[in-house]
Amino acid sequence: MTDLSASGAARKSSLVTLDDRTRRRNAAERRFRAYGVAAIATAALALAILLVTIVGNGVGAFRQTFVTIPVTLDAQQLDPAGNRDRGEMSGVLTLAYGGLLNQSLRQSIEGAGIEVEGLTDRDIDDLISKDAPAQIRNRVLANPDLVGQTVEVAVLTNGRVDGYYKGRVSLASAANDGNTSPQQLALADALKERGLLATKWNWAFLTNPDASDQRPEAAGVGIAILGSLYMMLVVLFLAVPIGVAASIYLEEFAPKNRLTDVIEVNIANLAAVPSIVFGILGLAAFINFAGLPQSAPIVGGLVLVLMTLPTIIISTRAALKAVPPSIRDAALGVGASRMQTVFHHVLPLALPGILTGTIIGLAQALGETAPLLLIGMVAFVRNFPAAPPEGLFDPASALPVQVYNWTQRADPAFFERASGAIIVLLVLLLCMNLLAIYLRRRFERRW
Repeated sequence: MTDLSASGAARKSSLVTLDDRTRRRNAAERRFRAYGVAAIATAALALAILLVTIVGNGVGAFRQTFVTIPVTLDAQQLDPAGNRDRGEMSGVLTLAYGGLLNQSLRQSIEGAGIEVEGLTDRDIDDLISKDAPAQIRNRVLANPDLVGQTVEVAVLTNGRVDGYYKGRVSLASAANDGNTSPQQLALADALKERGLLATKWNWAFLTNPDASDQRPEAAGVGIAILGSLYMMLVVLFLAVPIGVAASIYLEEFAPKNRLTDVIEVNIANLAAVPSIVFGILGLAAFINFAGLPQSAPIVGGLVLVLMTLPTIIISTRAALKAVPPSIRDAALGVGASRMQTVFHHVLPLALPGILTGTIIGLAQALGETAPLLLIGMVAFVRNFPAAPPEGLFDPASALPVQVYNWTQRADPAFFERASGAIIVLLVLLLCMNLLAIYLRRRFERRW
């Protein structure tokens, strides 16, 4: 008997019939695939729950309840001198405008024939937001010719009435709430039936500054968005060129010795340092030592520059390493210098990875909160910063800090505002990631 026949006789299985070992291997592969599908499904479910929760809690911040009434802007109260001079009219306090609003609301209620048992004057006066007189005052100062006319204005209602139409407040809870009453909510329902009150889209949430604890319905993220954009400008103009230049030198020109090894290890370690440590560094270096103002975008931007640099350097070096060595050898072989090889051949091929890493680093910096809290950007800011470069030194806030600030307040309306600010932040992050994908595909080269 030959060796071939002997080996064939000794084998008890074939390629057609699976043995136990092959069955176990195939079963293990199927289980691994099932684990992967389960992990993806779990992650997708968690993401869906997160998005549904945030959108469900925050979409109400983009809609607000307004009451529309005709207001007679009495010239005797708003411009006693009759000069229509903004300087003189600015001396009239918001208290006078508030009195006109309350009087006009009472007249509208009487004209509509609304009667609510147990309704008090306080219920009527408190129906309108405390921020409404300031809004009318700003409108009159912007156009003094309105004085003496009767104009139709849509002003904010208070936070409890707005919460009543969003499901946060009920008639039962209003009975135990010192800031509203069932009679006030009944008045709001009567005004709504007659078309004087409606809940509609509120662009002011994206443009208004923050508001005090007594007027959550007027709070907005305007200053926070502007402050975040200013800080991103600082990061863009400092971290990107410094990080890319350092990466090119370390990867292409620096000698491979113990010093560069120490530098590379420290860069990798800095990328893992908690962000709050950078906040402590920024407080000590930029505020206590350099004397820069607190709550200023320039300080927040510099802190985020320090935090973002390791990410940009690591991603840029990875993009440079991904370029095949044959590209460098070919360029050097036809007489190009080391500098020409890097900037004419290697860098253009690595550009998609560099841009992607840079934008991801900027997106990470946009969502940081802890370092900004330490440098005072949690302060209450009502005035918009000026245009750069002066505005970089004016007080401002940031979107993540604004979210943190609102979650610390007692009024439930601020929690809705915080969820709305999270939606704005997520939209900005999504736009930055879409930009990274577009730039990567736009500049990607295949070899």
